[in-house]
Amino acid sequence: MKIPFLDIKSQYFSIKEEIDEAINRVFESGQFVGGEEVKSFENNFASYHERRHCISTANGTDSLFTILKMLGSSPGDEVITPAWSWISTAETISATGATPIFADADPETFNISVSDVERKISSRTKIVMAVHLYGQSCDMSTLEKLCINHNLILIEDCAQAHSAKQNDQLVGSFGIASSFSFYPTKNMGAFGDAGCILTNNDELALKLRRFVNHGGLTKDEHLIEGMNSRMDTLQAAVLQIKLKHLNHWNEKRMAIASRYREKLAKTESIILPITGSGNHHVFHLFVIRLQRRDELKLFLESKGVNTMIHYPRALPFEPAYARFNFNEKDFPVAAQLQQEVLSLPCYPEMTDEMVDYICECINEFNKH
Repeated sequence: MKIPFLDIKSQYFSIKEEIDEAINRVFESGQFVGGEEVKSFENNFASYHERRHCISTANGTDSLFTILKMLGSSPGDEVITPAWSWISTAETISATGATPIFADADPETFNISVSDVERKISSRTKIVMAVHLYGQSCDMSTLEKLCINHNLILIEDCAQAHSAKQNDQLVGSFGIASSFSFYPTKNMGAFGDAGCILTNNDELALKLRRFVNHGGLTKDEHLIEGMNSRMDTLQAAVLQIKLKHLNHWNEKRMAIASRYREKLAKTESIILPITGSGNHHVFHLFVIRLQRRDELKLFLESKGVNTMIHYPRALPFEPAYARFNFNEKDFPVAAQLQQEVLSLPCYPEMTDEMVDYICECINEFNKH
């Protein structure tokens, strides 16, 4: 059996008629940047999250940078961000001139450790960036209180957690602003790069919208120096369709995760994902831990199962941050995770037979 890590093509064919109709509508309109498709998506995505404003962007990295920039992140400031995350979170901080301050991972959920965030707060700390990894929320109730007590701005990166919740509240509705990526591999992916920002702050929303459109709301208006980061109309049309299916697809991901748990429950060498208290986990990724990670990865590949490592290296140990001279003792949890994590295939189009086969292979490996 050949099992890819992700099968985007199968998802397209499952909603082909709807997608093709939406794409044809855009081609027939001749509107490829902005227009009603983009406005409609922004309105619907904001409404889904019970936010007043959705500002669409070209990608999730631009969304993060725009939020930081419009909140005044600048040289001399410190922004606390996870040591265990994709590099967009840290590089966008540096791009504003501020300094990324890494906080270690929670050993159970792998999200940012609130206790380490508190240890890293200094007189220069301005912002805390919460990243909801693998499909579940950070400990937002505790993080919110911490930020309020220290007069810090809280923002969210929701790229991996579309419609995840904590205590029935959707991620993307906690901080002053939140960033989303719609990269094709996400739970709700575009047919290319795309992203957006959510906020309830009217003044900030106006700044954000101006910044991503060359500093103005209309053509030839440049009230500030901005950038060009606009979601194209085709992506908005595709995402409009996919938003209708998101909850159903996430239910399928959760069912797949449940089947993995059932089939691997007695596999002694493996640590299965732990869902944080009050969390509604949507399993963007199903990540296991084991000491013989590299051996298992090669074994599964020999059996036709494609896996991935999220992530091979924690951010403080990337060459890009060599200037900080970190060592593994500085981030013990993240240092251990980079040696042990393995992401198994987990997408809505998977069948029970596919999951069972993967589990059979893992259990076969475990016997050796």
